[in-house]
Amino acid sequence: MTKAEYQKIESYMLNQMLDGAHDEHHIYRVLYVALDIASYEEKVDRDVLIASCLLHDIGREKQFLDENVCHAQAGGEMAYDFVRTLGWDEAKALHVKECVSTHRFRSSSPPQSIEAKIIFDSDKLDVAGSVGIARSLIYQGQVGTRLYHVDTKGYIITEKNADTDSNSFFEEYNFKLKNIYNTFFTERAKEIAMKREKNAIDFYNGLYEEVAENYEKGVKYLNNLK
Repeated sequence: MTKAEYQKIESYMLNQMLDGAHDEHHIYRVLYVALDIASYEEKVDRDVLIASCLLHDIGREKQFLDENVCHAQAGGEMAYDFVRTLGWDEAKALHVKECVSTHRFRSSSPPQSIEAKIIFDSDKLDVAGSVGIARSLIYQGQVGTRLYHVDTKGYIITEKNADTDSNSFFEEYNFKLKNIYNTFFTERAKEIAMKREKNAIDFYNGLYEEVAENYEKGVKYLNNLK
C-alpha cells in the first residue's frame, strides 16, 4: 500500500465516522493493535488488513438510521465499492469485504481468513479493559441507557431478565463485556486481553460497591422513618 492509497482510505473513513463511541480514535486503536497482532502471524496481507481496519465501521451510520441494518454487512459492501474505485482487483476487494463483514460477533458468520480474524480480535480488544468500559458508557449514554436499575427492594439489578426489557450498564457488563475474554482467535490477542481484564473487573467492582453502598444506607434510613 502506498502512502497516497492509505490517505485516500483514511479520508473516506473520516467522513463516515459520526458516532462518539465509534469515532476515528477507535479506528486507529483497532488498526494499531491489528498491526501488533499481525507481527506475530505469518503471511498476513497487510494491504487488506490496513484497509479493512480503517473501513470496518463505515456502515455504522446506516445501522444508526435503521436498526434492522447490520453495520458489518453494510460496511462490507461500502468497503468493497470504495477499494474498487482505487483500482484494487476483484479478489482483493472481496477479501476486504469479508474482513469487514465478519468483524461483528455473530456465530452465523465467523471470520475465516487470518486478516479477518485479526480484525475481529482487534475490534473486540477495544471492548476490553478500561477503554472498553468507557466506550460502552459513552454509547449507552447516546442511546439513553441508564447506568443501573434497582429492584423493588432497592438492590442493584446486575443480570438481564428475560421477563423485562430493562437494560443498564451493569446488566450489559454481565451479559456481554465480561464474557468477551474467551472469544479471541489469535494468541497475541488473548495475551493482550488477559492484561486488560483485571482493569475492567476492578472498575466494575468499584462502581458497583459505590452505588450499592449508597442505596443500602439510604434505603435503610428511609425504612426507619416513623
